[in-house]
Amino acid sequence: MPSSHPVIVVPGITATYLRDLYPLPPETIWAVIRKNYGRVRLHPDDIRYEARQPALVRPGQLYEIAYQELIEELRHNLSEREDDPVPVFPFTYDWRQPLEVVEASLADFVGEVIDRTGLMRNYHADKSYREAPKVNLVGHSMGGLVIAGYLGRYGIDKINKIATLATPYKGSFEAMVKLITGTAKIGGATPGSREREASRLTPSLYHLLPSFDTGITRQRGAGLPDSTFDPALWQPSIIDTIVEYVRLHGRDPALAPDDREQQGHEIFERLLAQAGEHRARVDGLDLAALGFDTERWLCVVGVDARTRVRLRVEREDGQPAFRLSSRDRLNHWRHKSEATRVLTGDGTVHFKGAVPAFLPYRSLVCVSPDDYGYWELADANLAKLAGFHGILPNMNMLHRLLVRHFTGRGDPRGNTWGRPAPGVAKENWKPPVWPLRAK
Repeated sequence: MPSSHPVIVVPGITATYLRDLYPLPPETIWAVIRKNYGRVRLHPDDIRYEARQPALVRPGQLYEIAYQELIEELRHNLSEREDDPVPVFPFTYDWRQPLEVVEASLADFVGEVIDRTGLMRNYHADKSYREAPKVNLVGHSMGGLVIAGYLGRYGIDKINKIATLATPYKGSFEAMVKLITGTAKIGGATPGSREREASRLTPSLYHLLPSFDTGITRQRGAGLPDSTFDPALWQPSIIDTIVEYVRLHGRDPALAPDDREQQGHEIFERLLAQAGEHRARVDGLDLAALGFDTERWLCVVGVDARTRVRLRVEREDGQPAFRLSSRDRLNHWRHKSEATRVLTGDGTVHFKGAVPAFLPYRSLVCVSPDDYGYWELADANLAKLAGFHGILPNMNMLHRLLVRHFTGRGDPRGNTWGRPAPGVAKENWKPPVWPLRAK
């Protein structure tokens, strides 16, 4: 009998290479060090396709820096014997698209993985797999949102267990910063008008807007809305960019200025509404109604890194304007006050943005940069340079934790651990992997 179900790894936003298959030979237009904003921008008249045509853009490989070690370690350690391999499949997708599109692609891929795994001798010989094949899912960052949305739309029939790492279930302030300035701790870090323009026409980025109950501070008496999915909260420069984008790239160059203005407003409102509806669907996920035990979901939250935990919006000349400040990036994880300790995160996702509405709070497993081992000096240094959020999947202890979660094997040496969420006493901590040493 195989030691584990096959595994699918779902990466975060911008973590899949994009290739344009129209040129011969095909060209990579988005990679670790190559980012062609002109080629990845989407068309204002049909956001499924690129502004620059002809093109045929398709997902390529995953970012190897973030995911190669995770995938290779799982492939090795989930398999108890060399002749009993457990396949671990990377799921690549077009991260620019609305998450409903990505979820449909994941549904197709789950079916393909089940069929491919059934061709392997050890799984074909397993009657339980033949009769009720399932997969395990690992989602990093936005990948966890994709998984949650997938469950809500396609159910649990093909899913055994789930693990999500540093997922912004309730969003991240960095998504707002990305839309405002073009640079943030999501995706690349190169500021400029090219990235800002591309970001404002990227549907998936709107899915990462924050929706937790604290953090957005509004000028008193300014009459600003509460929701980040309300167009009236946003400064007009966002729509101005989209309107100019319509002028430059719309298929009708003779479109009247008023019509361009209207189209820009409609695009922005549609992007916000689509993302808001998806967030409501994820927040309303009812695992009990689906028949999915919460103990089958390992939710890992990154903490103890300076993270943007608030953002201020004011009125300026009668219009909303965001005020960005380095003082809004905090790390109070080591404070004694439980109410203050939540002012932390993984460098990209505020702790409150990482708490899902559909899992018990006491089941969360927190990890920090201190959890890199003695021999992980390179990864620890990379976390300092590139951010803990993006490189968290490289953590060796997490690899062991995932293996325990998916296989149910014990941990006699105590080499897996974690931390309860703020406000949860160690004796009340109930992580899905048990027993788990508390730090």
